[in-house]
Amino acid sequence: MKWLEIAVTAPAELVEAVANIFNEIGSGGVVIEDPALIIDLVTNGTAETVAPALKLPQSGQSVVKGYFCCDCALADRLERLSHRLTDLPVFWQTREVREQDWATAWQKYYKPVRVGKNIVIKPSWEDYTARAGETVIELDPGMAFGCGTHATTAMCLTLLEELAPVHAVVYDVGTGSGILSVAAALLGARQVTAVDIDELAVRAARENAERNGVADRVTAVQGNLLDNLAGGQADLVVANIIADVIIRLAPDAAAALKPGGRLVASGIIKDRAEEVRRALDDAGLEPLKELTKGEWVAMVYRRVSAVKR
Repeated sequence: MKWLEIAVTAPAELVEAVANIFNEIGSGGVVIEDPALIIDLVTNGTAETVAPALKLPQSGQSVVKGYFCCDCALADRLERLSHRLTDLPVFWQTREVREQDWATAWQKYYKPVRVGKNIVIKPSWEDYTARAGETVIELDPGMAFGCGTHATTAMCLTLLEELAPVHAVVYDVGTGSGILSVAAALLGARQVTAVDIDELAVRAARENAERNGVADRVTAVQGNLLDNLAGGQADLVVANIIADVIIRLAPDAAAALKPGGRLVASGIIKDRAEEVRRALDDAGLEPLKELTKGEWVAMVYRRVSAVKR
């Protein structure tokens, strides 16, 4: 099968908007190339964590890539994309790729990487000898989002490690590759429900749970956000998505938590952080902590008692 890759070069504050546009018009996948992350890896990385081919970006702007099947609907999607991008200060270009090229070409850049204090993300095709005290997550994201290197996912992993969800019931909303679900289980959670609307992501999450020996505690299901999940049952909800979705999710996330339960929200661009804070406050959640990395913010909130619906 052939796919059209559309690469949109955009300033950091428009990354979320462009990714939303891709999703709304039916992209088969979205990739975000964050220059701040690449610069950090090239500057501070080691031979274990940086591929020799990884180069410093030529500009400070991010690149958002969407993938569209080359079928009879492509022309209509391109017209809608052009219309949506017309008034934005972005540049975009296209190239045709084969599914196999898209699925595997990025692997040469993906090496074992340490996140937080003791978490190591190891690609399934790489060798790595674990050191004492390390939690090693073996991962093959396939076509799903989440390989642990982007700031939004890395901050979630750091916060999960700090929260130490031993014996916890966890909901991972928008699970992608399942990396956060697997991490929660390896850190001691007794039951994790990994939810994603994308069938490919659900499949990847299941495979990665099996790969890490936690399939008995991680259940990956296809669904929309917290729909059909029991309210008031979770000790921890993790939502590494985008600001718009977190704002919409806030009341349901609050209701899904037990009193004292915590929400980890990430994928929030700095310019949208205050909107997210207001939504979480309005839902009756109490702020506990924030992390910032580059242009991204992650937040931890707690359900105090009754929540607003």
